[in-house]
Amino acid sequence: MMFGSLLGTYLELYFTGKGWYAFPIRPLPEIFTINILFTLAGLPILTAAFLWLCKKLNPFQTILLILISSTTMAAAEPIAETLGLLTHHPNWHHTNTLIGYTLYLTLIRLLWK
Repeated sequence: MMFGSLLGTYLELYFTGKGWYAFPIRPLPEIFTINILFTLAGLPILTAAFLWLCKKLNPFQTILLILISSTTMAAAEPIAETLGLLTHHPNWHHTNTLIGYTLYLTLIRLLWK
């Protein structure tokens, strides 16, 4: 969980720093450019749930879980944008999120055995 949270936090810092996306509504916006509520609470809880599920699944099911989770995150982005929680650079594509979460979850799974 710790590695996943740190990796997620650094990725958020990188992408917000590059201007690929921003979090207009976030805790302590005068201090943090990222949504620390997500990186300090949401990401560890989701990572723990993901790893717990992976422990119960066979490799094929784990691959399906990664793909379904990544697709869900990419599908949730337009909803977050509509709610004003997230904005993207005009050149951003939601397939970037699909690929990014697929790589992120795969790496987390490969490092935790």
